[in-house]
Amino acid sequence: MLEGAQRHEPLGSGEPIGIGLIGAGRHGIRYARHIVQDIPSAVLRAVCRRHPDQGLDLPGTHSVTMYGRVEALVADPMVDVVIAVVPPVLTPEICRLAVQARKPLLIEKPLAVSGAEARAMVSLARQAAVPLMTAQTLRFDAAIQGVRARKERLGRSERLHLITHIEVKDNRADHAQGYGGRGALLEIGVHLLDLVRYLTGEEVREVCCTMNRLHANAPETVVSAHLTTEGGTACVVDVARVTGERVGTVEWIGSQGRIWADWPRRLVRWTGLGGEREEQEHPPSQTVLFTLRAFLQSIAEGSPMPITGEDGCRAVEIADACYRSAELNGVPVSLPDS
Repeated sequence: MLEGAQRHEPLGSGEPIGIGLIGAGRHGIRYARHIVQDIPSAVLRAVCRRHPDQGLDLPGTHSVTMYGRVEALVADPMVDVVIAVVPPVLTPEICRLAVQARKPLLIEKPLAVSGAEARAMVSLARQAAVPLMTAQTLRFDAAIQGVRARKERLGRSERLHLITHIEVKDNRADHAQGYGGRGALLEIGVHLLDLVRYLTGEEVREVCCTMNRLHANAPETVVSAHLTTEGGTACVVDVARVTGERVGTVEWIGSQGRIWADWPRRLVRWTGLGGEREEQEHPPSQTVLFTLRAFLQSIAEGSPMPITGEDGCRAVEIADACYRSAELNGVPVSLPDS
């Protein structure tokens, strides 16, 4: 079963929490915008980006200090917590610096490129009692929350089918290097690997996986993975980069009924054994904002991180097992003990 998270000392001075943001790409700017516009309990103090002279094209950020080196941002005495929205090849060093400075850290998924790196990061933070959260933002989607809220109505969990198809992007030529040469599974499918644990409350015991690549040395673009949990739930994870419309669905079948959800369309549908049906449309979800609020609330209160470093580590370990299975042409691979 999933482990509980550690409590920590609250930051709690009554003053706004000073945030240092590492990464100001498309996704990093989303974080910056929410911090500046939507979170009065925090203030964006510093940003580190590859070209600090570019500044930030956001209203209200004229006083933000711009850095070109992570070490300088982490050392800034005005920075209380660090948020990293960067490719995972960079996260181990950021984690080391933040832990050394004893500053709580939020890392955008995936936590690391490999399970070994993720485990080392988690161990470092845990030994130093420095809070570490993984931004598995899909957990905060309203439709996903709606699925989880209906879990008790399912009875015994039997089958779980998760699909995410996301449009092909015109990324920079070196984009895959930021993911250690890995592709769709680690970049977008890690959301689904995390959801298997989040929804079922069970650890993954074994995986079988196949992947398709555009050519031999390219990162994978299509993934089909079969996972079995310790509780016996048979899970199918379908991940692809596609042309056309984005797809994100959950189908969860239990002994007492079925839950189906489409999170881009914000729909959740329940069907019982007797044929009873109900459907609910959920409001749009600002998942990055909800992630930030949860992280900062935990920091202020000293409460456990809502999505721990261990959670992020386990998702990457499941990805590792999937890559290993694919290398072996789909043979079963067991997960290490949690």
